[in-house]
Amino acid sequence: FLFLAKKGGILMTNKQLVLQTDFGLADGAVSTMYGVAKTVAPALHVADLTHEITPYNIWEASYRLYQTLNYWPVGTTFVSVVDPGVGSERKSVCALTKTGHYVITPDNGTLTHIAKFFGLKTVCKINETTSRLPHSDESHTFHGRDVYAYNGARLASGQLDFSDIGPKIDPATIVKLPLQAPIVTADSITGMVDILDVRFGSLWTNISLDALKQLNITRGDQLLVTIYHDNAEVYQAKLPFVRSFAQVALNEPLLYINSLVKVGIALNQASFAQTYQIGTGHAWKVTLRKLS
Repeated sequence: FLFLAKKGGILMTNKQLVLQTDFGLADGAVSTMYGVAKTVAPALHVADLTHEITPYNIWEASYRLYQTLNYWPVGTTFVSVVDPGVGSERKSVCALTKTGHYVITPDNGTLTHIAKFFGLKTVCKINETTSRLPHSDESHTFHGRDVYAYNGARLASGQLDFSDIGPKIDPATIVKLPLQAPIVTADSITGMVDILDVRFGSLWTNISLDALKQLNITRGDQLLVTIYHDNAEVYQAKLPFVRSFAQVALNEPLLYINSLVKVGIALNQASFAQTYQIGTGHAWKVTLRKLS
């Protein structure tokens, strides 16, 4: 079912394609992408990362790739289509990451987190005119089907070699969204709300466990948590730093380490984001202070 080969001493796994979009599942868009991929390569294993990215939210697309990519085998091809500029002059690219994964996506910021945390080895530009689904040249608003799923399936199945995708471009020139590193002082850490654990409403920050260790913060400590939106305080409370949700009562707040080893803020079996109307992105800052 999977084709295995060694390349440069690394075991490469092929015939796996992972799709991410903001299309949702209410219509046939995602199924059409599956159909194109299966027509190109009937034995291809096609999986979903998510199709529930908030419409047009490139930041979310970038983060979800970062959350997921490194847990898939080396050689896996990802197609990410959150593309508010479809049909414009923005480029279509295929990136080979330093982890050995491939990502086909618009060059609109979707590669931001991958470039920062994993690194990009090579980036190639896809010719949207010549390298596309046959007989689709009059369509200019569904590159997810006509360009990305088509080329993703060809690459994942081995019908297209990465070196033949198109001309190389400097990885340093790809579009990147601004990333803000946490700030650690003598008595506090300030970061941002990166993303939500969507179904459960927990806040995922960009503050690492290592940052907590710099201030000798350990599980069992009480922290003063302050959340700001556009520098205006919107929430402040004392939260326990615990190992798991079950260590506090129902509906009680807590601070924990999430699956990416970053600080999460939650309510036990309730939505923190909905309860306190907290959003994500650069405007949402979080400050942590250890209480003696």
